[in-house]
Amino acid sequence: MYIKRSIENVVKNRAKNSKCLLLTGPRQVGKSTLLKELYKGVKYYTFDDKILLAAEENDPMLFIKNISIPAIIDEVQYAKNLFPYIKMECDKENVYEKFYLTGSQQMKLMEKAKESLAGRVSILELQGLSMRELNGISFNKHFVPTEEYIKEREKEIKPYKNIWQTIFRGSYPEMQVIEREWVDFYSSYVKTYLERDIRDEISVKDEIAFMRFLTATAARTGQLLNYANIAEEVGVSQVTIKSWISVLQKTGLIYLLQPYYSSHLTRAIKTPKIYFRDTGLACYLSRWTKAEALESSAVAGNMFETFIISEIIKSFTNEGLEYNFSVFYYRGKDKIKKKKNGELAETESEIDLIIEENGTLYPIEIKKSANPTISMADTFDVLDKDVDKKRGTGVILCQYDQKLFLKNDVIVLPIEYI
Repeated sequence: MYIKRSIENVVKNRAKNSKCLLLTGPRQVGKSTLLKELYKGVKYYTFDDKILLAAEENDPMLFIKNISIPAIIDEVQYAKNLFPYIKMECDKENVYEKFYLTGSQQMKLMEKAKESLAGRVSILELQGLSMRELNGISFNKHFVPTEEYIKEREKEIKPYKNIWQTIFRGSYPEMQVIEREWVDFYSSYVKTYLERDIRDEISVKDEIAFMRFLTATAARTGQLLNYANIAEEVGVSQVTIKSWISVLQKTGLIYLLQPYYSSHLTRAIKTPKIYFRDTGLACYLSRWTKAEALESSAVAGNMFETFIISEIIKSFTNEGLEYNFSVFYYRGKDKIKKKKNGELAETESEIDLIIEENGTLYPIEIKKSANPTISMADTFDVLDKDVDKKRGTGVILCQYDQKLFLKNDVIVLPIEYI
């Protein structure tokens, strides 16, 4: 069963105006399925086929001559020498939509494509299924809590059921369209990932340590990235951990949310936060085997935050937008007083997410609670120190079941508004 993807119209529009389209994203998020659905008359080739890969490695020019064009070429990250010959083919005549490429090593592929196919390629990113896609919602604008966005989004609000089951199962299409056994899918996914996606990045002798690293990293989703802490647990050097974190980024398994700081926010912490792209994979790696146990656990808040950050990023990528310079978090060394166990206590100021758009900063607090309070927005005022930017409406995203204004500039939104 094919689930309609929000990015479909963006793909078609970009392809019409490009000689080559590159669709990146983690393994198994549905890249080739999407292209085969949209371009049913186009011949499909995959470099998972070792014979095809050998043909490309032996003579990439002959490989291009032997395939039908237009062509869908899958797992193009395995091709070592193909991009210059794709460029030559694109330059032969002024014809668009010659190549539809997919690959799961995002950063490396983007570098190759921008270097070899500048002016000829359009690059898009596909993530796992979003809640909008799972619920058949056609609205496809990126999340930003403006009055205009909220009014438009309300036209297609549907209640999201079994949120924790969705968080637990993850967003890979195969987990949604067939009754695939959870452990079987994720164990196979990790095995394939180790054998194919990182074979050029780490040596075989490091695989056991790398598995420990995956587990340690998954257990820290939603937390500040601490290389020393992970290195100590895994038993390797910080240099190795930094290298492996880079591998996870390249292959799209994690996202590093960068801190927001400016010359006016002198006490801001400048360490990124780490998030797994898929909560199902994070659950598998950190040894959670039941949704009910996860929901009541000490890590439930971090996993819920991981889920929400992922959904917001998908709202950007599905619209074909860049998000790295639009989403941030804030943590500062300036102390604020909050009630904890009935008593006032000093804590570091923190804002879970800041979306910047058109010179306006929108602070967002993410809570798994269904009982929002105005105190959850206490830190939003810190953004007023940045006199170069305007502070927009602040949001508490949570499991409360309706929109609710707590102040003129602070609103509670159910997660269905993403």
